[in-house]
Amino acid sequence: ISSVRALAPQRLVQVRWEDGSQSLYPFVWLRDNCQCPDCMLHSAKARSLLLSQLDVDTAVDQVSLTESTKVSIVWPDQHISEYDADWLKKRCFSPEARRAQQEERFLNKRTYWGSDLRIPTASFEEVLHDDKAALDWLLALREVGIVYLKGAPAEKGQVARLSERIGYLRLTFYGHTWQVQDKLDANNVAYTSGKLSLHTDYPALHHPPGVQFLHCLSPAYQGGESEVVDGFHVANQLQQENPEAFRTLTSLLVDFTDTGADYCDFSVLSKNHIIDVDCDGQVVRINYNNATRDSFLDVPLEQVQPFYASLKAYVDLMNHRKMLSPTEWRQVTW
Repeated sequence: ISSVRALAPQRLVQVRWEDGSQSLYPFVWLRDNCQCPDCMLHSAKARSLLLSQLDVDTAVDQVSLTESTKVSIVWPDQHISEYDADWLKKRCFSPEARRAQQEERFLNKRTYWGSDLRIPTASFEEVLHDDKAALDWLLALREVGIVYLKGAPAEKGQVARLSERIGYLRLTFYGHTWQVQDKLDANNVAYTSGKLSLHTDYPALHHPPGVQFLHCLSPAYQGGESEVVDGFHVANQLQQENPEAFRTLTSLLVDFTDTGADYCDFSVLSKNHIIDVDCDGQVVRINYNNATRDSFLDVPLEQVQPFYASLKAYVDLMNHRKMLSPTEWRQVTW
């Protein structure tokens, strides 16, 4: 930091950096984010200052620079706050700085793909036992959305080992893990030998799973091939080719349901957009499972036909040969 001063009429602190650029910070934000032990529980990295204690119209008594590395503020009640230069720089309110932070924290690098995808691969055992291999796997999974892990023992329990390597197992009404196989009186279309449509798992849940781990224990004697598609890429393509269909699928809420008995009895309902977008219009999630799409369609009568036409356009594009990347269950551990 080269200099710092208060701009009282605007209720801003101006920080000038050595490279000649500047950053502006509102008084109220600085007071709300005081880093002292009275205002922050540092062991939890959490704010302990109550909002009821915050004067949202606060002024400042004094602003000064400490050894070019910290900004010191004396507030009207004589409380003193200090802010490190690096901490402030990362939290600059300029559009460029905000965009950089969002990309680093939330909008991770993505590689959109179609039928030309070369799915990243990694060693199952290396991921389990080597931190660098585990990090490389997670980064590839975050960027591409699918990774083959090869070399897992052909026995139960490997999905749990992999999951516990990076987190914990969450109990579901199918249990912590479950067997996908052909069953009599199946309580899920995945437990049949019929063809499954391209889908995301569990849009009937309010918080659908973000990542699925699949482990092939026994190959099918016939069939068993799997297909994957980049739903984000297809959604972006739909927006270009059919913007009205894209608008419909991002604006109408669709009911999903699932009822049955497994680990426990269950009956779940949710409303989701087929395509979720953020406030900037960027696709952030796909919610589509034709099997559990409810017969109750809570949309105005005149929007029923446009909805079906829009969904069909998306699914047709999804199934286009330029989008699909074929895989074989018998060869992979996910």
